[in-house]
Amino acid sequence: MHISSTDFVNEGRILYPIGKISAASAWHAGPVDASQGDWRAVALQELIRRAEDVDADAIIDVNYVTDGIAPADESGVSLRRVLATGTAVRLADLA
Repeated sequence: MHISSTDFVNEGRILYPIGKISAASAWHAGPVDASQGDWRAVALQELIRRAEDVDADAIIDVNYVTDGIAPADESGVSLRRVLATGTAVRLADLA
């Protein structure tokens, strides 16, 4: 699976986009930053699995953001997760 944070891949010409895909790490208590490697890796692995499910050759425009929910009252715990998004595509050289 080819991964790119831009709208192109060096490994081939994009034949057609399949569609937007997204995946997330599990929810975690406390601060979670999208730049933290472990949470990004988990979200990326799930994103790759989803791309493989739709027979994609690559994922372009990959982006990471942190998502969270606040507790209903002050005794609760804030929950956070890392979301990975991108566009699944087929490559002309591999189709």
